[in-house]
Amino acid sequence: QVQLVESGGGLVQPGGSLRLSCTASGISLESSNIGWFRQSPGKEREGVACILDESGNVYYKTPVKGRAIVSSDKARNTVYLQMNNLKVEDTAVYYCATNCKYMGREGYWGPGTQVTVSS
Repeated sequence: QVQLVESGGGLVQPGGSLRLSCTASGISLESSNIGWFRQSPGKEREGVACILDESGNVYYKTPVKGRAIVSSDKARNTVYLQMNNLKVEDTAVYYCATNCKYMGREGYWGPGTQVTVSS
């Protein structure tokens, strides 16, 4: 009964912020390497950030470095993605997934949440 569910997406103006949530069930956050990905229409899915180890070290892809922060709440089995200073090019469906070190291959994925950055 492994399940990942994203939430927190919405419409924001350029320069605004959003906090996305990924709530997991049936898995341990410590052993799952939860990561965030995104996909815009007509583009391939790309990585955003990946929790590398049990200490919570995170790898951020260059486009979001300095603007994204990943955190976890073990009690709620939830991983968060705080996005600040949002840009139009951040518009995408955002997904969380396990096995992010390997781009989520053979891992579990959530259905995604839409983030739209527009004035």
